[in-house]
Amino acid sequence: MSDAIRSLSLRISRQELVLIFITMIWGGTFLVVHHAVQYSGPFFFVGLRFATAALLLALFFRRYLAAITWMEIKAGTLIGLSIAGGYGLQTYGMQTISSSQSAFLTALYVPVVPLLQWVFLRRPPSVMAWLGISLAFGGLLLVAGPQDGRINLNQGEIATLISTLAIAAEIILISRFAGQVDVRRVTLIQLAVASVCAFFLMIPNGESLPAFSPTLLLSALGLGAASALIQVTMNWAQRSVSPTRATVIYAGEPVWAGVVGRIAGERLPAAALFGGALIVCGVIVSELRFKRKKAVQRAPTPLE
Repeated sequence: MSDAIRSLSLRISRQELVLIFITMIWGGTFLVVHHAVQYSGPFFFVGLRFATAALLLALFFRRYLAAITWMEIKAGTLIGLSIAGGYGLQTYGMQTISSSQSAFLTALYVPVVPLLQWVFLRRPPSVMAWLGISLAFGGLLLVAGPQDGRINLNQGEIATLISTLAIAAEIILISRFAGQVDVRRVTLIQLAVASVCAFFLMIPNGESLPAFSPTLLLSALGLGAASALIQVTMNWAQRSVSPTRATVIYAGEPVWAGVVGRIAGERLPAAALFGGALIVCGVIVSELRFKRKKAVQRAPTPLE
C-alpha cells in the first residue's frame, strides 16, 4: 500500500498553473455578463465583447498579421464559430437563470470533451483522468440537478446545456490546431469571427441596438480584455496541456463563479456546495499519475 502511495505524484506544469489562474478570471466573468444582459440583448453583448477583444489584440499584434496563413484562417474560423455558439447560447440563457447556475450548467461540458477527443483525435483519457472527470461530473450533477426531485428545465437552462457542446468543440479544436499555428494570429481571427457571428445572430433573435449605457460599455471593455487574455492563454497553454487535463482544470471555473456569486448575494444549497467540493477533488485526482518502476538491471558477473 505504501509503495502504491509513493508511486503517485502530483505534477502541475507552468502552463497548467496559468490555466488555473485563467479559470479563476473566467469564473468571475459570469456575474458581469448576468448584469450586462439587463442592458442589452445577449448576442449584441457577445458581439461587442469579442469585437473589443479582437481590437485589443489587433493593436498589440498588428506587426505579426502580415505572415498569416490559410491554416490559421481555417483554425481561427472554426474556433470562432464554436466560441460564438458557446458564449452566445450561454449569454442567452443568463436572461432567465443566475450566474452561479449558468456556470455550473456550462461546466457539464467536462465529460463531453474526453469523449469527443477519443472519437476525433484518437486520444483515450488515462484512468486517473477518467476518475477525476467522474468526480467532477458527479459534483456538477449535485449543483445543476433539480432540487425538488423533478426535471423541469426552462428555456435558459436548455440553451445553456446546448452551449456545452460548442464549448467542448472549442477546446478540442484548440488542441487540434495547437503547434500548427501562431497563437497571436489565430486568436485574433477567432475573436473576430466570433464577434461577426454573434452580431449576425441578432437577426433571428429579433434584437435591436440597445440604448447607450455606461454600465454596458464598461462591461464590454472589461470582458473584452478578459476574453483576449483568456483566449491567448488557452491557445498557448494547450500546446502542451492535453484536452482532458485542460478540461478538468476548467471544471474549477463554476466553483469560482459560485464564490463570486455568493459574494454578490447568490446562495447555493448544501448539496451544491458538496458538489463544488467534488469538482475540486476531480481536479486534484486528474493530476495524479502512477510512476512506472524501472526494471533494475543486474550487473553481469565475470562468468557471463
